[in-house]
Parts: sequence; C-alpha cells; structure tokens
Amino acid sequence: MPVRTLDSALAGCTIIVAADRRSVDLATALERRGAVVHRAPALSIVTGADDVEMLARTERVIADPPDIVVVTTGVGFRGWMDAAHEHGLDEALDAALRDAHFVARGPKAHGAIQQAGFTADWVAESETSAEVAEYLRASGVAGKRILVQHHGAGSDGLDEVLTDAGADVLSITVYRWGPPPDPEVVRRSAMQAAGGEADAVLFTSAPGAASWIAVAQEAGVLDGIRRRSHSGRLLLASVGPITAAPLHAADLHTVIADRGRLGSLARTVISHFGGGRAPSLPTEPGRVEVRSGGVVVGGEFIPLSRSAAALLEALASAGGRVLSRADLGGVLPGAERNAHAVEVAVARLREALGGRELVHTVVKRGYRLAVTED
Repeated sequence: MPVRTLDSALAGCTIIVAADRRSVDLATALERRGAVVHRAPALSIVTGADDVEMLARTERVIADPPDIVVVTTGVGFRGWMDAAHEHGLDEALDAALRDAHFVARGPKAHGAIQQAGFTADWVAESETSAEVAEYLRASGVAGKRILVQHHGAGSDGLDEVLTDAGADVLSITVYRWGPPPDPEVVRRSAMQAAGGEADAVLFTSAPGAASWIAVAQEAGVLDGIRRRSHSGRLLLASVGPITAAPLHAADLHTVIADRGRLGSLARTVISHFGGGRAPSLPTEPGRVEVRSGGVVVGGEFIPLSRSAAALLEALASAGGRVLSRADLGGVLPGAERNAHAVEVAVARLREALGGRELVHTVVKRGYRLAVTED
C-alpha cells in the first residue's frame, strides 16, 4: 500500500475540536495535513485577571510565602502569572515563590512552571490530584503552608486532604469554566459525529468532555456516537487520562495521547489516519478506508459528495454483505431516500470512483462492497 505523505494524511477528514484554549494551534496543525477542522468548544474559560478575591489571595501569598506550591493546570498557572503582571505584582510574587517546593499535576503543569522560570521538584505521572495528595502526605505536610492552584472546576478534594494532614492550605482558582460560546455549534458537532459527518472529535479537558457528552445526550445522538466509536468509524481522542475519564464513563471508546500535550494529541490523530490505524477493508481495487469527505483506495484519496461517502460507509460497515436499496436509502442525507434516489447515488459514486470496481450490484437484492480476502 502506498504511503501517504504527512501533507495529505488527513485528506477527507473532518475533525471536531471540542475545546476553547489553544484550539487554534491544534486546528492549524491538523489543517496542514489536509483536515477540515471545526471548533466546537463545549465550555468557555472565564479568566480571573480582574477577580478581586484572586488578587487578594495573591497578596496573601506575597505577604506570607508558601513552603509548597501545587500547580494543577498549565493554563491556570500561566493565567495567574499573567494576572500578577497586569496588576504589577509579578516581581513580588516571583520573590515569594522562589524558594518554594513545586509540585506539578502532570506535564502541562510542569511546562508552565518551567516557562515561569521555576523548577518543578516533583511531577505526578498519572496526572491526578489523588497521586499529588499521596505524595504530599508521604512527604509530611504537617505545619507546612501549601498553596494549591486549582483548575476551572475548583477544589477537587485536595485542599481537604492536605488540611486533614495538618497543612495550612491556601487555594487559588485563576479561571473558571463558563457556558459554551455557541451552544448550537456544540449540538451540531454532536450530530455530525453521530451521523458520519465527522471522523474525529478531540478533547483537552475533562469538564469539556463531560459537557460535550451531556449535549450529545440531550440531542439524542449519544448512542450513535457510541456505536461509531466502538466500530472505529469515529475517533475520540483525549489529551490525557483525566480528560478521557468522562468518555470512558459514557462507554465511549477513546484513544489517549501519549504525552498529555496538544502536539502529542495532533500526532495521535495524524498517525491514526495516516499510519493505517483507521478501519479499512481489502477490496478488488485496493485497500479501502472511508472518510467523511471521501475514500482512500489503495493509498489514493478520492473526494466524494456527502451522499456518496454515506453510501460507502454503510457498505464498508456491512463488510461485503449485501445491502438492499431500502437499507441504503436510510443512510442518504436529505428527503429523497427511495430506490430511485439510491440508484442515482450509486451511479454518481461509481462515476466519482473513476471506473474502480468497488461497488457490485447484486441482482434483485441490492449492492455490496467488492471485499476480498485479506
């Protein structure tokens, strides 16, 4: 099978990015490989640059520096540093934190600590607050002053655990999750994922994943998303195991990026579609991989209309079994779904395939994909 170049690895793929922060960077990386990317952030980030309470707590940190700083999210820690700079507190805050023992809840938090000019003394491999709590309790925190920077959902029990262990805990939440910028865009993205109009949905936070799932449930399409994820026709990918937790809880098959970073998430998607990991079938004209915007046949991408791609996905899902005209009519978009509409759609599909004998007619029964032995 010919190897596709990186520039075309995602040709014909429609990818939904269900995230707000840094979604432009992620979208750009995927578009460079040929994907069509739709941004559908399921939540918004409400920053706290003007949060009176946050600034008051920052001044408390400066007045009484912590022994230990726990950073739970990279975006939160960077936001705190930016807010301190905007209010002229950056130099004083830097001095207050300079001698602290830094604990990072994962690689993104670690990166933000380094970016701010500090050193992470310990990083949780599992990216969980539970591991952070276990490490700190084992280290002994009685009498220690601990600053905990929380993520957008607020405290997740870490404050209480450390307080019970005898620590003096001060928490700070730099940003909070807000409603999606456009709820209709999120609902439409769930419909696309269920209906075969999207090839992948990407998630960068657990609250965002949970919100997107809730929208899909409310729209009545979660079962369709679940079926497509388990069949491999829809790639659901998360930036890390914490983000994947709501997806797993909803019984959605999820691929987790190796390193918990957006670059790793992009590479995961590219290798899935460009490295032969997406579902495919051996056929007479060559190996076939169906995408929402077309089909890869023997390593060559062929663009298709939405109707043609829907027909081909149904035939591929049947794995060589015969599908009746009524079966295929049920997957056609639009109002025209009768036998004549199916025949016209099949004719147009064959025309787009350029003479490749990929779809066979079975007299008086319907159509099947020209599947061969692997």
